[in-house]
Formats: sequence, structure tokens, C-alpha cells
Amino acid sequence: MIGLKSTLNCIDNSGALVVECVNVLKNKVNNGWGSVGDEIVVVVQRARPISAASQASVNAVKVRRGDVRRAVIVRTRKQVRRPDGTFVRFDDNAAVLLNNKKEMLGTRIGGIVSADLRLKGWGKIVSLAPRVV
Repeated sequence: MIGLKSTLNCIDNSGALVVECVNVLKNKVNNGWGSVGDEIVVVVQRARPISAASQASVNAVKVRRGDVRRAVIVRTRKQVRRPDGTFVRFDDNAAVLLNNKKEMLGTRIGGIVSADLRLKGWGKIVSLAPRVV
């Protein structure tokens, strides 16, 4: 359950390391709490340093500290109940940054993601992830 001021690890290669949730979008059912697959608005708290050599490359850092972006939640510490009765819980909260067209900002995913993302319409994230649980 992700709400206001929750911090999440950013697991894509957009350049952000830690983001903070400032709003959960269109989730009136759960009183402002977000779960796996929900879209949120985040502020970048920590980002990778930008060097002069990397600015010219294709893999340049796309975000800076203080940037306001949209993201989708891919892992939560709060357990999520699956339809078959099992509960799935992760070690941390994590998100993937999005652009304004709801496409991934980065080109890679660097960690485990929840399989529930596929059911919520985020199949691109699931396909790029190294492991799906």
C-alpha cells in the first residue's frame, strides 16, 4: 500500500534511484492507497550523477533530482492476495517511471516484478523484467 510520502526504489535505467509518492491517480476505491499496477505521481529524491561524457551518449540520464514524473508500482512490501488464495509480498517498494504517453521512460528493468502487472495492462514492463513472481 503506497500513499503520500512513501518512498520507492526506481528499478529502471532512467537515472532515478529513489522516488517519493505525492499522489495516487484515479484510485477512489482504496481511499488514496496504491497497490501493484497502480499509477502514481512521484518526485525524484535521488538520481544518478550526470557526467559530461554520458550526456552525449544514447543512454544519457533522463531525470534529475526534483523532477515530477508519473510511475507505476511494480512491488510492494504489503502483501497482495491472489485469486488462488496465495499472498505475495516483496522486500521493498519499487516503481518504474513513465512518460506522458504512459510508456516506460527507461529501456531496461533491473529487478523482480509482480505478475499482477500483466492483468492490469502493463505487459511491456512484465516482458522486460528479468524475473516475474
